[in-house]
Amino acid sequence: MKSIHAGVLALAVLIAGTACSTSKSDDAAGAAELRPGELLTSRTVDGSVALPSAARTELVTYVSQDAAGKPVVVSGTVAIPRTPPPSGGYPVISWAHGTTGVADGCAPSADFPGGPTHDYVAEMDTSLNDWVAKGYVVASTDYEGLGTPGIHPYINGVTEANAVTDIVRAVRHADSSVGSTWFAIGHSQGGQAALFTAAQGPKHAPELHLAGAVAVAPGSGFDQVVRYFAAGTPGAEVAEPFLPLILLGAQAADPALDPSRWVTPDAQPLLSAGKVDCIDALRKVTPVPADRIFRTDADLGPLTTYLAQQDPGKLHLSVPTMLAQSAGDAVVSKASTDLLVKTLRDNGNTLDYREYQGADHRGTVGASLQDAESFVARALGH
Repeated sequence: MKSIHAGVLALAVLIAGTACSTSKSDDAAGAAELRPGELLTSRTVDGSVALPSAARTELVTYVSQDAAGKPVVVSGTVAIPRTPPPSGGYPVISWAHGTTGVADGCAPSADFPGGPTHDYVAEMDTSLNDWVAKGYVVASTDYEGLGTPGIHPYINGVTEANAVTDIVRAVRHADSSVGSTWFAIGHSQGGQAALFTAAQGPKHAPELHLAGAVAVAPGSGFDQVVRYFAAGTPGAEVAEPFLPLILLGAQAADPALDPSRWVTPDAQPLLSAGKVDCIDALRKVTPVPADRIFRTDADLGPLTTYLAQQDPGKLHLSVPTMLAQSAGDAVVSKASTDLLVKTLRDNGNTLDYREYQGADHRGTVGASLQDAESFVARALGH
């Protein structure tokens, strides 16, 4: 892949809103030049970011769109197989990662041994390496605002789906051996992203063929998490490491959703930690009792309305979709995924639901890998 630098500076200016040195007409012209899926930069990387079975792994930046349709720079990695491309080009697995955090240092493409997301990235890479060894290109987005300008709008389904799709477009623009057939596969936050991508279907990128989606332990019911804390529900503290990310992500998507107006002084340090720490570090923060998170006079209506819009249960899926869930998952409970599956089916969706025993939240990715590979192979007619 060659490096393409046109538009990076212009887009950074647009995101940062530095109109002091750029006129509105210049901003509009710069935005018009930036097309979703345009590759901006690419360089070969090694170390823990590279998949060992790949011929090469590239660190890329590309253009995507936020939830309002405005251009954003997104980073990620792309692993190219060693095997020769089949007729029609390599099929693509667009990987949507699970929760790492909202700080730039939580971007999987910035991983290094001993880094804040290394345990998670290394475990996921075991499965991703299996995909590339079997002849799939593996494109792994960081999502909007992780490792690039702006704040990560955690669990915003629209911008996640755009990032998952646009990295495939960027790869194809750079490498003629990459085909147009692709699959969205994700875990946890990324499982929710995969479902939003399955609902988006070909609308965002009609030149591509989205052949299916796999959602492993997908996140859902985010508005209910907030309601549990607002009600001081005993046991809600188990979800507390994710709460500052939910609140900060909502504010990133809509600045009017300002969490500093809602949380108590006791919970302010939790928000501060969420801005700089990744999920494994947030799990080590001393929890605040559930009934001391939100102010008693806080109007959480706008927040819960926004979060309900990010619930994948309301989606209408346009491609074959597999869901995977383990009864041993203590982060995303089987009961919540059972309810999600029922809701999706009640909405007219046909799903391939695979259930497992014993695997924990992260381990469900490996436990479901063989079934996911079979699901993808069937969709390819193999």
